[in-house]
Amino acid sequence: MSGEPKSALELEKGPEKAAFKVSACEISQLTKASPHEERRLVRKLDRTIIPLTCLLYLLAYLDRSNLGNARLQGLPEDALRGDPTGELFDWVNSAFFFSYIIFQLPSNLCSKLIRPRLFMAASAIGWGTVSTLMATAYNPAGLITARVFLGFFEACFGPAIPLYFTLFYTKTEMGLRMAFWFGFAAVAGAFGGLIAYGVQRAVIPFSTWRLLFIVEGIPTVLLGVVTFFLLPDRPESTSFLNERERAIAIERINRGTRADEGAVINKSHVYMALQDWRNYAGGVIFFCMNCSLASISAFLPTFIKSWGYSSATTQLLTVPPYAVAATVLTLLAAISDRLQSRGPIMAGASAVGGIGYALLLSVKENNHVKYFAAFCICAGTYTTIGTIIAWYAHNLGSETKKATGIPMFMAIGQCGSVLGSHLFPASQGPDYVKGFAVSCALQFLAVLCIAVLSISYRLENRARDRIHGKPIPDAPVDTSVLADKAPDFRYVP
Repeated sequence: MSGEPKSALELEKGPEKAAFKVSACEISQLTKASPHEERRLVRKLDRTIIPLTCLLYLLAYLDRSNLGNARLQGLPEDALRGDPTGELFDWVNSAFFFSYIIFQLPSNLCSKLIRPRLFMAASAIGWGTVSTLMATAYNPAGLITARVFLGFFEACFGPAIPLYFTLFYTKTEMGLRMAFWFGFAAVAGAFGGLIAYGVQRAVIPFSTWRLLFIVEGIPTVLLGVVTFFLLPDRPESTSFLNERERAIAIERINRGTRADEGAVINKSHVYMALQDWRNYAGGVIFFCMNCSLASISAFLPTFIKSWGYSSATTQLLTVPPYAVAATVLTLLAAISDRLQSRGPIMAGASAVGGIGYALLLSVKENNHVKYFAAFCICAGTYTTIGTIIAWYAHNLGSETKKATGIPMFMAIGQCGSVLGSHLFPASQGPDYVKGFAVSCALQFLAVLCIAVLSISYRLENRARDRIHGKPIPDAPVDTSVLADKAPDFRYVP
């Protein structure tokens, strides 16, 4: 039978798992999917990947940001010795980000070598367990230790998701899917306020903040187990897809690029990512946004309460800004997908966030204006962060460069989270002039950096069109050597 032609998909059974090998020639010949076939595949992916990853991120963000709600439920008095200056709370909050920053890059490179469902499931079970155990902490050291381990496990999840999405979605689909995913951080902010409101009314023999950690931690562990059984692995090796669907899925991820697919790491692309100035520019943007994100996540309940509301009312008033942020992010992400242009939308969103901080600086008495400013800050910040992740997911050229570049700029950006955690000590309330001024300046610095990046992408695309001619839309581009520097590769500006 050796003279018979090989099928488009050749299944090789190893001792532990199956791997599906598909040649580029076979892909081009046999995967000319009809629009109906492709839509059916995308719907199948969406029904499983989007709900699982969004729920995971919802729980991840609840577990990392519930300190702000716990603060109103007696955590400083129980475990932080009263914390009259607010400095201990700031350190507990920021401890998460130190480990999150350190482990993003190595964990994301490791994610290329481990089956996605195993990697994601282990991460979720890890941070869910740590979050639940935070309920047993009785001093600052216990809380800080738990937050460090929480940062480690979440560092294995957050940066890996954009890379995982690029295995299944094209650049015209990526923005909306990343908006759904990151939008659940905003949903978590809204949902967290509702959970805290309900928990605060519980009649229990211990502090309600401990119950809050338990209620938000245990579901994560359970969802981690579900993830192990349901989340699809890479397109070429998952049993979630049949043979035809695998071929179509692999053809889709090769549109515009064809590089180092599979459980391999291209060392030259790691070095290219480390030397690419655009990754550092993205890091500055992410720094600016995460300073705002971290401070809003931890201190929005504190800000609102300082305007004269009760603790229970404050928990409810944190919900609408996050709900609006999720809606705005999703709408603008869909527009950016359609236009295939992300920079101008990001710049506009960041400017809105800066205007929100300017209102908080200039308006001292009108609570309605200050509450409107909270909407501006949340919508601007969440939209910019959700869009920049999608921006880089298809502008780095190869899997290895994405696996390096995405956690690079995200790690730099998370340093802004550390800053944001220390900008609003209790001693500077209720006006918090320094914190709002720094956050405002960073929002407008992000606008400048976004403009520079977007213009550079447009100029580079025009230069390549002039020198090499315009490439065929969606044609595979060999990026195995030069990554995004390949002559036929074009950036999304």
